[in-house]
Amino acid sequence: MDHQLHPKKVPGFCSIRYCLAVLLHACNFVIMAQRICLSLTMVAMVNITDPQDLTNTSTKTELDYVKNPVYNWSPDIQGIIFSSIFYGAVAVQLPVGYLSGIYSIKKMVGFALFFSSVLSLFIPPAAQTGKTLIIVCRVAQGMAQGTVTAAQHGMWIKWAPPLERGRLTSICLSGFLLAPFIVMLVSGFICDLLGWPMVFYIFGACGCVLCLIWFVLVYDDPKDHPCISISEKEYIISSLAQQASSSRQSLPIKAMLKSLPLWAIFLSGSAFIWTNTLLVTYTPTFISTKLHVDIKKNGLLSGLPYLFACICGLLAGHMSDYFLYRNIFNLLTIRKLFTILGILSPVIFSMCLLYLSFNFYSTIIFLTLANATTSFCLAGPLINALDIAPRYYGFLKAVTSVIGMIGALISSTVTGLILNQDPEFSWHKIFFLMAGINVTSIIFYLIFAKAEIQEWATEKQNTRL
Repeated sequence: MDHQLHPKKVPGFCSIRYCLAVLLHACNFVIMAQRICLSLTMVAMVNITDPQDLTNTSTKTELDYVKNPVYNWSPDIQGIIFSSIFYGAVAVQLPVGYLSGIYSIKKMVGFALFFSSVLSLFIPPAAQTGKTLIIVCRVAQGMAQGTVTAAQHGMWIKWAPPLERGRLTSICLSGFLLAPFIVMLVSGFICDLLGWPMVFYIFGACGCVLCLIWFVLVYDDPKDHPCISISEKEYIISSLAQQASSSRQSLPIKAMLKSLPLWAIFLSGSAFIWTNTLLVTYTPTFISTKLHVDIKKNGLLSGLPYLFACICGLLAGHMSDYFLYRNIFNLLTIRKLFTILGILSPVIFSMCLLYLSFNFYSTIIFLTLANATTSFCLAGPLINALDIAPRYYGFLKAVTSVIGMIGALISSTVTGLILNQDPEFSWHKIFFLMAGINVTSIIFYLIFAKAEIQEWATEKQNTRL
């Protein structure tokens, strides 16, 4: 790459590629907000008292019920509602991952975001109709959100220079981490002042507005963008000149199945999704059962870990690129380092949460650290597929998501069942199960992970399906 422009000679943060990263950050923020706002609103949506018995209640109580409808859903039903969104997401991952290499990613992401936003507006009336309809809406919403998460990765095949992959992808994916913080921060106040249905209406409306911005500003290829500077375009194209092209070729399925480095990515990525889903979905429930605070304080406390998670994610992306640019560590060492930090640290702090949290402050500290440190995976297994098989990156990310989301929907459902059947020792069982999955995956990753393009992912490979 002798003719590649030096990064310092082209626009940095104020550039089209970073604008794309920020827009994808916003898309991820919105779909994550629409997904996890139910975690906090569920606290207001259910009640240990029977919400249907409004006889002999005051006018104020009746008006409050109109603003905040309450349903008599058991913990296992809540677990099914939480997990239902993953059924839809899992169903579309592989088709979308494959089709993202053929069709316009801009259109796939834009229309899916719009569909998810419209469905968010229908959640409150669906809940009023009954638990079956809200489950159906969440499954359909999962299909739309799964399309956004699976398709977007293909953007970076043409937009991300190798020395900036960590920063660009961390900015993009940190939207998933910032959303829980903002959602938990504001949803408690919205529920208290306007009622929990307004949470879904607000985030649904935000998604619809973002769709308009997306279709105006985003292009699939830097060659086609009307506003990109010549220097930035040449820099991106030259930096990717030696990367395998994206010409149509059959997927080397057999070679992929035999690739241990690829399985290392699948397992560690799945461990991340399992851990992240568990912590994001059930942090408000954990705080409610252990600390017994009202919904506004619950929102503030539940959101705090994700502010630090977002910071850690951005820090991981910049640190990984810095280590690589300065030749402090080789690429494989960088990936292993951040995988250890992102998968093993939550296990350590979860154990501290069980055995060393003796008061309010220690509980919040360990819960915050357990959530925040998962985001170090952004510079580890979550980007490793772009190192070993850039031409199949979108498809491989989809496969990782499928494996992880299957675990995530099982995680949400099983956690609800455990909480319902064994309230006393439920969190011990939940966190030890998470620990077993994480430790197994990190051992496999440290042994088999690679960071160079694999033979089956090169241009000359002609393996057939």
